[in-house]
Amino acid sequence: MRFRHPDGTAVHLSYCTNVHPAESLAGIVAQLDRHAVPVRERLGVDRLGVGLWLARQAAQELTADPTAVSRLRRALAVRGLETVSLNAFPYRGFHAPTVKRDVYLPDWADPARLRHTLDLARILARLLPDDAARGSISTLPLGWRSWWSPRRQADAEAAVDGLAEGLAAVAAQEGRPVRVGFEPEPGCVVERTEEAVELLAGRDPDVLGVCLDACHLAVAFEEPDRVLARLSESGVSVVKLQASCALHVPDPRDPEAVARLKGFGEPRFLHQTREATSGLPLARDDLDDALGPDGLPGRGPWRVHFHVPLHADPPAPLRSTRPVLEAVLAGLLGRSAAVTDHIEVETYTWEVLPPGRRPSGPTALSAGIAAELDWARGRFAQLAMKEEDR
Repeated sequence: MRFRHPDGTAVHLSYCTNVHPAESLAGIVAQLDRHAVPVRERLGVDRLGVGLWLARQAAQELTADPTAVSRLRRALAVRGLETVSLNAFPYRGFHAPTVKRDVYLPDWADPARLRHTLDLARILARLLPDDAARGSISTLPLGWRSWWSPRRQADAEAAVDGLAEGLAAVAAQEGRPVRVGFEPEPGCVVERTEEAVELLAGRDPDVLGVCLDACHLAVAFEEPDRVLARLSESGVSVVKLQASCALHVPDPRDPEAVARLKGFGEPRFLHQTREATSGLPLARDDLDDALGPDGLPGRGPWRVHFHVPLHADPPAPLRSTRPVLEAVLAGLLGRSAAVTDHIEVETYTWEVLPPGRRPSGPTALSAGIAAELDWARGRFAQLAMKEEDR
């Protein structure tokens, strides 16, 4: 879906296909038929953006066969789909029974991460619609903090330099610019805005920047206006926004809240949990840790890294951090000039929602994704964005 900002910028709205488990090229195309096309039809639009997750297997298939990218581009076009953004955060196995910290492997100290990201940049440059200004790729915030060391930091910094050089080469060779956004996340080397600025300030904003994830920003208890002001004054570009919401727990000592929270505990993904204080939030790496005997004290509100659907409230007394997402959207798109042009709905946790809230099958999942995009469409309209695809 495309929208026109009052300043004339074309803003792309898509949904991220990491919600689907396919890792091969054939599986990805099948998932487009099973989910993306029904989502487009439910929204009543001629063109739907899909932010593809291309796992390592799919990336290798696309780089090994010179005609494969052209076939994928045609497969998207005949289905009324387009891609301007890729999610390169998960490398493989994102729907394994247990993912947790494995999602951060390989990290940016491992040469495999740079190779994969540049492969995807070349693929995306060839997938872009002819009239798209540029492509974007989101990637992990260097690595998981407890695994880090000065040597790994030095290796990662060198890889980031290599990434900038490689992206410049892709733009020169393919004639299409692609930017990569590092996505701050709780528990990682780059967790908060200041760490993103430290990594990216002084680097070319036309090739490197941040991918803001509104769920992650909310869990860190960072204020959207301050974050955007800090990035702007530092010259760090917002490559794209992951439109997402976290769980908010006003009173973690409320027995009903605890009972509801336990329903969100599950073995696949990591659900970092933070408690508000007068300074930096108190932290636990997972929801089960926060609820355990050595968990968070519960003297202040909690926020939990669990991507909940944009349009749907969690069971009371739990809340959504939707107001944070609304503030981020207003800061990015509600000004005289658009701060970013790629917005991607990323609720990959549909299948691990508590029983009774998760979709019962493909039709229900497609309906849920369409409802999220429709919510975003409504917010765009409130920000004076004109829809161009219907």
